[in-house]
Amino acid sequence: MSIASPPRTGARAVTAAVVNERPLRYPDTSSRALMTRRGWWLVGLNFLIPGSAQVLAGNRRLGRFGIASTLVLWVLAVVGVLFALLAPTAGLSLVTSAWLPDWLGLLRPLPLLVAQGVLIAYAALWIVLTIDTLRLVRLVRTGRGARFAIATVAVGLLVVASGTAAYASTAVGTARSTISTIFGASGPTVPPSDGYYNILLLGADSGEGRDSMRFDSISVVSVNAQTGATTITGIPRDMPHFPFSEGPMRDRYPDGHEGFSDPSCGWGSGINQLRTEVEVCQDGAELYPDAESNGSAPGIEATKDAAEGILGIEIPYYVFIDMHGFASLVDALGGVEITVAERLPKGGGPSYTGQPVEEWAIGWIEPGTQRMDGDTAQWYARSRYTTSDFDRMERQRELQAAILAQFTPQVVLTRFQDVAAAGADIVQTDLPQSLIPTLVDLAMKAKEQPVQTLELTPAGGIDEFDPDYAYIAELIRTTLHPPTETPEG
Repeated sequence: MSIASPPRTGARAVTAAVVNERPLRYPDTSSRALMTRRGWWLVGLNFLIPGSAQVLAGNRRLGRFGIASTLVLWVLAVVGVLFALLAPTAGLSLVTSAWLPDWLGLLRPLPLLVAQGVLIAYAALWIVLTIDTLRLVRLVRTGRGARFAIATVAVGLLVVASGTAAYASTAVGTARSTISTIFGASGPTVPPSDGYYNILLLGADSGEGRDSMRFDSISVVSVNAQTGATTITGIPRDMPHFPFSEGPMRDRYPDGHEGFSDPSCGWGSGINQLRTEVEVCQDGAELYPDAESNGSAPGIEATKDAAEGILGIEIPYYVFIDMHGFASLVDALGGVEITVAERLPKGGGPSYTGQPVEEWAIGWIEPGTQRMDGDTAQWYARSRYTTSDFDRMERQRELQAAILAQFTPQVVLTRFQDVAAAGADIVQTDLPQSLIPTLVDLAMKAKEQPVQTLELTPAGGIDEFDPDYAYIAELIRTTLHPPTETPEG
């Protein structure tokens, strides 16, 4: 009786039954039709569940790492969406590390930095998995027509997938850079004053040759800390002889601000003269030694003290908009919709010489509702030669409201890179980063309510040459805290 030989072992011992049961890992390479179908399956699986192609047909360790990485990112994405829908303030607080104390402020960019690194690593991992998947496909064994198609689809899906991760990483990096640039230096966190966050909003042109730059637009934005209701109070740039709140400027001017005439360096009594006085004609660092370290400037701090003295409210923060690059922000937002009441000239012609407007105007803003680009919006805010400064104030406030209305989530997401870049270029502030989640939450509430505006002009009952500052303070108090009616009896 003969003894049967033991079955052979090794790669050559793979039987036809095994090939049929596990065609992805042990395919019949002689069948081009089978290899073509197998190639399409591997490429599709690599796109839908990165790492699954390796688990089924290649290096299982690499495949498991790819699947685990994908599941982690999916979980993080779902958690992020839930935070955005259910608790946006808490989510933003986590991302920006707003919960950290001020003395740990240097660590606040860390979560965004980690997120950026993770997305870059995942994009690189997807590239590795796709290249390995094409290796597993064995293109030379597939049908001749399918080779190019499979490779093209695999590369196309790679561009979509890894490109999306790379773009997300770039967006996160832009957000981190923008936050660090705008909120890099700031003052301490201050709780709301009498139920409001009050922010001084300044606008000026810092272009070349503007060493004595003055604030052309001065207003105070008061945001209700509970409801987000917003009131913008416009202060005329030439408002004279105003009082200061407690501080170095009130010590210097206990009876109100006064001008100073000097051939070498002088200033008027108007509020927009403070920067010239404090930073150009005098040593502002002696008056406000902590201004620069808190992300501000002596001229801005003096203007804060003036606005507090005029309105009778606490104003701990400021936001400065550089009109020199203002047009880029409007263009980044896709323009703003404005209803123009009267024809306005573009250009800075010398109308005081009697030269007709038609001779120096470089263009016109026609009446009617229109969507303005950045250049038109900038001239709409600046134009002064056919209207008064008070009319210009009203247009600037109208433009501010239009820009706020344009800051919708859809616009910010679709134009994020441009909006962030423009904001970093033209915005300066001493708002602390820890307040970002709170202010964003209030901004979303504010969008559901009309913005209330208050102009301290003759149209509002304010004498432009001799304002009644006690009356103004009372007007602000009753505007922000209107009396409530009580039932009779």
